Amino acid sequence: MFSATFPVTVKDFKDRYLKKPYVINLMDELTLKGITQYYAFVEERQKVHCLNTLFSKDHRNRVFHDFRNGACRNLVCTDLFTRGIDIQAVNVVINFDFPKNSETYLHRVGRSGRFGHLGLAVNLITYEDRFNLYRIEQELGTEIKQIPPHIDQAIYCR
Repeated sequence: MFSATFPVTVKDFKDRYLKKPYVINLMDELTLKGITQYYAFVEERQKVHCLNTLFSKDHRNRVFHDFRNGACRNLVCTDLFTRGIDIQAVNVVINFDFPKNSETYLHRVGRSGRFGHLGLAVNLITYEDRFNLYRIEQELGTEIKQIPPHIDQAIYCR
């Protein structure tokens, strides 16, 4: 088995169905080093309204295509784009939907600081997300600070 992240469901599957599997788990090697992390409290209805108002499906597809081709350097992801995206040189990640577990958080946010680059993660947090925020901070041994009024570009660009 090989996985960049090893969620509990994969571990449970492995333990139940595989006899003496060889496991390569890169979870221990993934890091948040070099990534500045912030959160901003929002109401769920604000997020839904923003997404529905600003981005039609055709517009989202065009933006993603432009991003993949390098014509656009910004991409905001929801759970729809959590996995299967592997785009190099991402230095800012905005978690529109805050992850429910530390593996997903590390997988998403780790994109912004790959290969020794600086990165920035901005997490939109609802009232219900506050427990996941605390748990993820504890499990990953990190601190996600409240977003300041101004973010210095030097923390995510060299």
